[in-house]
Amino acid sequence: MVLLQGSIVAQALKNDIKAEVECILSENKRVPHLAAILVGENGASKTYVSNKIKACKEVGFQSTIINLDENVSQHVLINEIEKLNNNSSIDGILVQLPLPQQINEQDIVKSIHPSKDVDGFHPLNTGKLLTGNPDFIPATPLGIVLMLSHYNIETSGKKVVVIGRSNIVGRPISILLSQPGKNGDATLTVCHSRTNNIEQICLEADIVIAAVGIPNFIKGNMIKNGAVVIDVGITRVPDTSKKLGYSIKGDVAFDEVFEKCSYITPVPGGVGLMTIAALMKNTLHAYYLHEGN
Repeated sequence: MVLLQGSIVAQALKNDIKAEVECILSENKRVPHLAAILVGENGASKTYVSNKIKACKEVGFQSTIINLDENVSQHVLINEIEKLNNNSSIDGILVQLPLPQQINEQDIVKSIHPSKDVDGFHPLNTGKLLTGNPDFIPATPLGIVLMLSHYNIETSGKKVVVIGRSNIVGRPISILLSQPGKNGDATLTVCHSRTNNIEQICLEADIVIAAVGIPNFIKGNMIKNGAVVIDVGITRVPDTSKKLGYSIKGDVAFDEVFEKCSYITPVPGGVGLMTIAALMKNTLHAYYLHEGN
């Protein structure tokens, strides 16, 4: 069994991005700039944004955080996004999800200019992904593909089961892996809450991608010998034995699965780190789009 270490792959990707930023600086040009909007005091969201800003610093990007109150109106939030849309020094905009219930997330996603949508959620960018000509690929699916590529894990002709059909992970990764070309040409099955016989479907898979958000959902009896297991889940589970009062659990029952599979991602230390590195890659791409390179 090989542990798919997101720390190693993410660091290699960030090193490449940092080298490109150094070249940009050597030409006396401005560096890429990522702006993040954080609404409210959700602990997990604050941690995610903090990690993204830390990554910006590591690769040499400029970053800005805009903190808004939990009770902010949708109108005020969209006005903040419009300011960033109209700011030529900002290359990428992300609004940390989830948002409070008074705000329609789809309206917020659509308000971000497609050329600054480094999360890859705007309908225009989704359409480009679907037709095989993407500008921005959602960061978690992109991170998964980059990890598979780094470890030379073959996808062509393989049976891939994706558990979860969200617009953030499940749907885009199923599109990416089924498209023709490198890191594609797989046969996809997408499972969800209405799928019957999930256990049997998973047992037939060469690659299982778990993105359902239920801790330890994938058990050892659902994985065939030699399968590749990608665990996207990151859930805070109360744990009084931990200093912070919680543990981080993935969607996969790691101790049951790791002896059967050929490759597996840990949680934490796997896909989450790749998501942040892929976001940096998208921000650099947005910079080049705006600079006309």
